[in-house]
This record gives sequence, structure tokens and C-alpha cells, in this order.
Amino acid sequence: MRAGLDHDRPTREHDRMSHVKPASGPVTVAAGYARQLAGFAVSRGADMASLLARAGIDPAVLDDYDNRVDFPRYAALMREAKAQTGDRALALHFGEAVNLADISILGLICHASATMLDAFVQMNRYGQLVVDAAPAGRTDRFTLERARGALWLVDNRAMPPGFPELAETTFALMICGTRPFGDTPFVHEVHLAHGDPGYRDAYEAVFQAPVRFEAGWNAMRVDEAWLRHPIAVQPRYVFGVLTAHADALAEKLSRSGTMRGQVEALILPRLHTGEISAQAAARALGISRQTLHRRLSAEGCSFSAVLDDLRRQLAEGYLSARKVSINETAYLLGYSEPSAFSRAYKRWTGRSPRRLTS
Repeated sequence: MRAGLDHDRPTREHDRMSHVKPASGPVTVAAGYARQLAGFAVSRGADMASLLARAGIDPAVLDDYDNRVDFPRYAALMREAKAQTGDRALALHFGEAVNLADISILGLICHASATMLDAFVQMNRYGQLVVDAAPAGRTDRFTLERARGALWLVDNRAMPPGFPELAETTFALMICGTRPFGDTPFVHEVHLAHGDPGYRDAYEAVFQAPVRFEAGWNAMRVDEAWLRHPIAVQPRYVFGVLTAHADALAEKLSRSGTMRGQVEALILPRLHTGEISAQAAARALGISRQTLHRRLSAEGCSFSAVLDDLRRQLAEGYLSARKVSINETAYLLGYSEPSAFSRAYKRWTGRSPRRLTS
């Protein structure tokens, strides 16, 4: 039984997760996340130089989107920011104010998702780019679970106790980030594992929902209708409208009458989901996998070769434009981890992708 709950561990409602490997080793956060927190604190009266110095963060580290900040340094940055601003609820206010798209491609991916449920799936896939806190041995930091006749969004983060600010910012980002997409309340109740820090009114003002502390888990009771709520405010972003190169590629594919062109046009807007396979492509095209293989073979190629070449073309455009990091490029191209992309890039070009962005 969960502490503070009158039911067994709720059953999994949704298991359509991507197969991104969970973090191994020390937990880290994206340099962009730390930079946004520092900037937010400065906007509220903190001093940037002393913030970073007291947290032990080299300012140069925050200049590269591919850099990571050790979690203890991020925690120190948060605590120093609270001290300098005099705002005990700074983590809540940071999550309320920040635009996730300014921190990571995750925000843009979520905005490009068809529905809130699709955005939830991508949040699990890309979330580790912001904070790699998936539980050991699992790929899904967030799950949708049923308990007491309601649907709960649960944060299963792997994190030592003593830093409630992570839950504060995470839930504030999720709740406040969905408000532009409709007036229907997304969250009806918030449960938190930590105790009341003494500013309950700030929680309820930001979350606009009742809050229960020492609940035995970090979870939000969400509206069922929210899962089907449409988003898709930036549907073309995720398949390459970052560079003129990628936009031209999309236009070329739309004019192609070959089977290869049809497959490429099908893959392009789906790469970022990480759910690309020959079977899925054949199904979407209304043919069997054997027929797809035969038609591609007649054109002198294979599904794996088409996928590999499309990834290579997009990688060149993404990295040369310097608008996304190496890690973000890896996930945009459908790789399960950045190291797999780095190996592929070296096979394509004979050099590390970092040399192109440095």
C-alpha cells in the first residue's frame, strides 16, 4: 500500500512509451535548464556571477546546449537563487513562468503533437534531455495510472529526498504549459511526497488545484478529456523546418512518385517519435511488408538504407544550422540515445558531430 493512499499500486493505463534508455550514473540537467533558472533569478534581483560561483558552475558550461550540469550543482543554484531573491516558492514561480521551448526541443515537440496524450508520450522520450531522472531499469519517468476511479499522471523520478523544488518546477511546467491550449482545467488535484514547506498558498495559486502533502507519491489527478485535447500548433517543426535545407528536402519528397520517395515522405514527419519501422511504414502505405521490400529492391534500395540516408541528410542540415544540440538532433532523428547517433554520424562522415558544432 502507498503511504497516505487507500488503494494498491494503481494499474498502468498507458504503456505506449518509447524505448529510450534510462539514465545511468549521476543525474544531470541540461545546461540550458540551469541557464534559464539563473536568468529567471536575475530577473528577480539575483546576481548572476555570485549565483554561479556559489553553485560551483563555470559560466562557460552554460554556453553550450550539449553540456550537462551535475544535479548537486543545479540544486545549489536553485537554493542560492531562492536565498538571493527572497522567494521561498521560486521553483514554483520558475516553472510557472518559463517557456519549455526556450529550454529544450521538448517544448517544441510537445507543441507539434496531435493531442495531449501524444505530447505525454514524447515528454517521456525527450524529457531526459532536460533532467535525466528516469528510474533505474525503466524508460518511463512519467506514467498514467488509474486509482480510485480517477486518472493520475505520476512522476516516478529517481531522485534522493530533500529537494522538493524538482517536483515543484516539474508540475508547474506541466500545468501552466498546457493552459494556452484550452480553458478546461487539466489538473483537479496534486499529490506530493514531500511535506508542507510552509507556502501552500503559492502551490495552490500556481497549480490552481488542491494540494496534498506527504501523499506517498508525486502525482496529479488529470481530466480524462485532457488526453484527447488537440494541440498541433507547430506541426511542421519536428520534421525539419529548422533549416532551408530540410524545408527543401520536404518539398522535393512531396513531388516524388517513386516508392523510395513515398517512404521518405512518410518517415520524415514521424522520425521524432522514435517509432519508425518497415512494418509500420508498409501499414501506413496500405501494402504488405513483403511488397514494400520488393518495390524498394526494384529501385535498388532497402528500407534501412532509405532511413539511414534520410537521417544523414537531416543531420547535416540540423548541425550546420546550429539551432539544435547534438543530443537533440539524435532524438529528432529517431535514435534511442545520442551515442547511437554519434556512431552513425562518424560512419557517414568520418568525424565526430561535435567537431561540426564546436
